[in-house]
Amino acid sequence: MPSAFLHSFSPPALERYINLVRGEGCTVWDDAGNSYLDAMASLWYCQAGHGRAEIIDAVADQMRNLEAYNTFAPFTNPAAEEVSAMIVERSPLPDGRVFLCCSGSEAVDTALKIARQWHLLRGDPGRQTTITRTNGYHGTNFGGTTAQGIAPNREGWGDLVPHFTEVPHDDLEAAAVAMAAQDEQLAAVISEPLQGAGGVWPPAEGYLEGLRRLCDTHGALLILDEVICGFGRTGEWFGAQHYGVTPDIMTFAKGVTSGYQPLAGVILSRRVCETFESQPEGFLLRTGYTYSGHPAACAAGVANLKLMDREGLPRRAAHIGERISAGLRALADDGLVAGYRGTGAVWAAELGRDSAAVRAKILEAGVIVRPIGTALAMCPPLIISDAEIDRVIDTMADALR
Repeated sequence: MPSAFLHSFSPPALERYINLVRGEGCTVWDDAGNSYLDAMASLWYCQAGHGRAEIIDAVADQMRNLEAYNTFAPFTNPAAEEVSAMIVERSPLPDGRVFLCCSGSEAVDTALKIARQWHLLRGDPGRQTTITRTNGYHGTNFGGTTAQGIAPNREGWGDLVPHFTEVPHDDLEAAAVAMAAQDEQLAAVISEPLQGAGGVWPPAEGYLEGLRRLCDTHGALLILDEVICGFGRTGEWFGAQHYGVTPDIMTFAKGVTSGYQPLAGVILSRRVCETFESQPEGFLLRTGYTYSGHPAACAAGVANLKLMDREGLPRRAAHIGERISAGLRALADDGLVAGYRGTGAVWAAELGRDSAAVRAKILEAGVIVRPIGTALAMCPPLIISDAEIDRVIDTMADALR
C-alpha cells in the first residue's frame, strides 16, 4: 500500500522509496545508514552542499523575528528587499527589478504573463504568441507545461494554453521562419541558456545571440529561463553572462538558496519595468503569491549568496567541468559512452541506449546521477572535491562495463 505522500514524477502505486534522513557536504544518508554521493545537487540546485550551518542559522534567526508575512502593498520586509538587491546586482540586468515567488514553475508562468501584459500596456494586445524550443523544460504549471519541449510532459492534461509555437532546439533558421510568419503576434521567445532537464544540451555557437537578434527584429521579448543555469552553475552567476546574451526577462529558482528554502523569481529589465512603472494611478500588477517575498526563504537566499561569494563557488564551476569532462572523455575513449556534453558544472554522458538500468547500478553503488532518456546527467554541488568527482566517474565506468 503506498503511503499518504503522492510523489512527483513517480509511479503512483510505487511503495518503496529510499528514505533520506541526513545530508552533509556532497553526501546524503538513508534511514538504513547507507550513504550516497550526490552528483545531482539533489535536483540541479544544491550549489553550497548539504548541512551548511550558515544558511540554516540565518533561516532560524529570521523566523525568530518574523516567520512570515505577505508582501502585497503596503507591506515588505528587510530580507525580501536585501535578496532582491543582491540578485539584480549579480545579474546582467543590474538596473532591473525582481518579482519573488516560490518555484521555477511559478516564475515561468509569471514571466509569460508579464510578457503578454507588457505588450498589451504598450498598445499591442494581439502580441500573445511565445516561441519555445524542443527539449526545453519550463516547469509544470499550465503555462510552463505548454511551453515545454518535452512532449510526454505535455500529454494527458487536456487542452493547454493557446498561442505557443515550438521550434527545433538547435535550428536558428527554423526560429527565424516561425517568427517571421507570426511577426505581429509575437510576445516572447523563451529559452534556457543550456537546456537541462531535456538532456543537458548547450546551445550551438551563436544560437542565443541569434535569438536575441530575432527578438529585436520582430519586437518580441527574450525570456531566459535560468532556473538550472543560474547562480554559478555555468561558471558565471547566470548563463546569460556565460553566453554573452542580455535578455529582457529572466527566471530563477533552485540555486538562489541552494534549495534550503523554496525561493524563485523573475528579473525584469529596466525597459520592461518602465512600462509597468509608468502606468496611471490605480494600476496594479495583478499577479503574485501568498508566499512571495517570504522572509525565511529570502533570508536563506541572502545567506546562500553571501556564502557563494565568500567561497568563490561560481568560479569553481569551470574547474569542476574540466574534471568531469576529462573523466567522460576517458570513458568515451574506452568505448563505454557514445559521447558527452555540457558546460561549467552540468554535464551528461550519452549512452546511445536507455540509461535507467545503468543509473540503477550506479545508485546501488552509492552515487546519485539522473537518467534522461539515453543520457546520464551530472550536476554536483559546487563544493564537490576532485576525489568525489573521480568517484562519480569510476562508479559510472564500473556500471557500464
